[in-house]
Amino acid sequence: MQPHFNCPVEATLSLIGGKYKPLILWHLKDGPRRYMALQRLLPGATPKMLTQQLRALEDCGMVRREVIPDKPPKTIYSLTPFGESVVPVLDAMCRWGRIHMDDHGAIRPLSHER
Repeated sequence: MQPHFNCPVEATLSLIGGKYKPLILWHLKDGPRRYMALQRLLPGATPKMLTQQLRALEDCGMVRREVIPDKPPKTIYSLTPFGESVVPVLDAMCRWGRIHMDDHGAIRPLSHER
């Protein structure tokens, strides 16, 4: 059964929402990465959480997983064409964040004068 969404933002967040999915996609936008490289880039993600998030992105068709049967085996992740289609969204999020971050990395709320 397909989920029902009330708005496009809800549909988007169902695919890329969460703490690590956007970061995984961001790190894969420039090319394939091995699992251990992703783990180093996301030090806050436990191995279990990283695996779950990668699996979810694979299940929805955004990420491709390839196992290279070396000794030891290597697992490489890359974006599918569907995953690449979200890169402009991630770029926009990056631009917005850069504009609204202060010098200490915190997000500045906009001033609203009434």
